[in-house]
Amino acid sequence: MAKLDYAQAGVDRDAADRLVKRISEMTRSTLNKNVKASVGGYASLYELDSKRWLAASTDGVGTKLKLAFHLNEHRTVGIDLVAMSVNDLLCVGATPLFFLDYFATSKLNLAVAEQVIQGIVEGCNQSGCALVGGETAEMPDLYSAGEYDLAGFAVGTLSPKKALPIKDIRSGDILIGIGSSGCHSNGYSLLRKLLEKETNEPHIYEQRARELLTPTKIYAKSLADLIEDQAIKGLAHITGSGFLNIPRISEQVSYEIQMPPAQEVPKIYNWVREKSGLSLDELCQTFNMGIGMVAVVNAKKASAVMTHLRKVGEKVWQIGEVVTRVSGKGSQLFVREDAGPSLTLDY
Repeated sequence: MAKLDYAQAGVDRDAADRLVKRISEMTRSTLNKNVKASVGGYASLYELDSKRWLAASTDGVGTKLKLAFHLNEHRTVGIDLVAMSVNDLLCVGATPLFFLDYFATSKLNLAVAEQVIQGIVEGCNQSGCALVGGETAEMPDLYSAGEYDLAGFAVGTLSPKKALPIKDIRSGDILIGIGSSGCHSNGYSLLRKLLEKETNEPHIYEQRARELLTPTKIYAKSLADLIEDQAIKGLAHITGSGFLNIPRISEQVSYEIQMPPAQEVPKIYNWVREKSGLSLDELCQTFNMGIGMVAVVNAKKASAVMTHLRKVGEKVWQIGEVVTRVSGKGSQLFVREDAGPSLTLDY
């Protein structure tokens, strides 16, 4: 079977990384002493005073919207919109406060717009944050008939003493994987290409399309107490670029990862493997592979953290540990599946 990867689906991850670096350089002159983190992190941090920082993150839903258009199902993409920003806020240790959305379309369809907003409201309820406003725009010359785009941003607050990640991340710390609901909102340019292979079997096509529309899991309420109690050293939202998000916790160390058993993760990934023909390293750099969030914890706290997460309904695995970085190398991930050989991903 011919392999179909992300680049062939029209997405250039390297170009995106280069753009982020250029934006970081261009925005430097706008920053002041209150900015504690800006472009490139999971969320930007701004000091209000010695006891309070604000955190802000923005994102969209991407080409997953194309599935919503095709299925005429608009009630879940609003959850995705909130999830992508709120899950990033968690990675800096912030509690979500409020959310704003931007809805742009060719011609406003009130029934569709209402479904979308209902999803955003549901996402905010799952996050414990307020939907305080937004913007709606009609642009018939920019969008195709019946289509729309979504963007949004979330703002949270945190104590600087509890900001994540902490600096003391070291060899021997444990990696805990928290289960995803599916493909979340990443890799959909490729996933839709894979879905095209099912067009000769309408029943399977429809089933897969609906599976792929499963909304992104929001982890705010599950992680809130652990963040407040400082039981977690760092968090990685497994979103764009897949497992390469883990070294964003700390580039001073490397990470050994054992993937969860295939039968324990969402079944959609069996289909992704079969249809794409991608190797494990390519899969791990594109998708979450059943893990939506990774937590770094002290080895002595790992059992208690996993017990807490299971009690609040999360599926969790101890997927590996932090290891010493190889001299002369950057942060690396050593990923193993089943009893197979370990592969190395360079950050």
